[in-house]
Amino acid sequence: MMFDFDEIINRSGTDSVKWDSWKLQNKPEGVLPLWVADMDFKAPQAVLDALIKRVEHGVFGYTFISESYLQAVVNWMNTRHQWKIQADWIVPIPGVVTALKIAINSFTKEGDAVLIQKPVYYHFDKVIEQNNRKKIENAVTFNGESFDINFDDFENKIIDNKVKLFILCNPFNPIGKVFTKDELLKIGNICKKHNVIVISDEIHHDFVFGNRRHIPFYEADRSFKEFSIICTAPSKTFNLAGLHVSNIIIANSALKEKYKKCSNKYGVQEPNVLGLLACKVAYEEGADWVDAVSKYIQNNLMFIDHFFKIRLPFIKVIKPQGLYLAWVDFRALGMHHEELEKFMLHKAKLWLDEGYIFGPQGIGYERFNVAVPRATLEEALKRLESALVQYNLT
Repeated sequence: MMFDFDEIINRSGTDSVKWDSWKLQNKPEGVLPLWVADMDFKAPQAVLDALIKRVEHGVFGYTFISESYLQAVVNWMNTRHQWKIQADWIVPIPGVVTALKIAINSFTKEGDAVLIQKPVYYHFDKVIEQNNRKKIENAVTFNGESFDINFDDFENKIIDNKVKLFILCNPFNPIGKVFTKDELLKIGNICKKHNVIVISDEIHHDFVFGNRRHIPFYEADRSFKEFSIICTAPSKTFNLAGLHVSNIIIANSALKEKYKKCSNKYGVQEPNVLGLLACKVAYEEGADWVDAVSKYIQNNLMFIDHFFKIRLPFIKVIKPQGLYLAWVDFRALGMHHEELEKFMLHKAKLWLDEGYIFGPQGIGYERFNVAVPRATLEEALKRLESALVQYNLT
């Protein structure tokens, strides 16, 4: 089956956060957006056909979570990740960020310490701060090839701050790290020892490259399911973010009841009928599409890496083990992070996610979303090179 990921789709005028919000966010007109993590590809045709058929039906009354929906989730996790879950572990929620907020309010109280690793997806900071919890950070360090965890610091931070909850990001946004089984075992055993609940954000789990494979946190050690929950969604995998559907996996019945009680308290609804349908059909019929888009993204990652090595060798792409996001090191330019941001926006005319927003460890880096047609990526790199040459920065 052939898929045309080279097709340029005009997303302007669709209320796209990525393409249409530049004015609201005080960005200059004409910037090329490679920031927020959604794709510029159409969702699988089977999903589009199912949505069209459902819309043509014309009635959008109240709906419920069907057994066939739950089974589609179960089957996907089994076939793609060799992860055997049960249907009654699944709690559908409109989104993973919403799920993180519910989890924090379910398992901690105001003033409790919540641990995260840095540099990490900036909404982790927000969900902690917005809910008046104490944010504790364990930094990962780059060894020239990959990112290492300081496990002594990890455990000491838990002990010294009486940490109640740890939010894991695997695959690790923005740095592209995919945790090994040994790393997950060390994390899990430390958390188990100190009675720390683990919330594992695995939303990018379907994009893992090379000889790595995604290991769900439960699968590192089956005992881990007693003190953890796992956040999954089809949104990154199939470009369905605007349909607001995710699946939170909670094996421990006591944790699940606490979670659902908190969710009900704050009036969090189940996903809407179109989101549920899109997820079900994607998981039932979208495997070939995912294989194809993953290959296309890997080729884009190789393309951007080759471009910098040949044309701008002082800029370095950190080889990702997962994600459709490239973590790129611009520190050789010697710019302050605010200066680098202004250069990207006003000189290169690129709208990227600045490294510093993920934490101080990200200063001097930029995050590129490469889930775009090759022509879009080529245009972005052309703009960047031209700006660097124009301002004598090569």
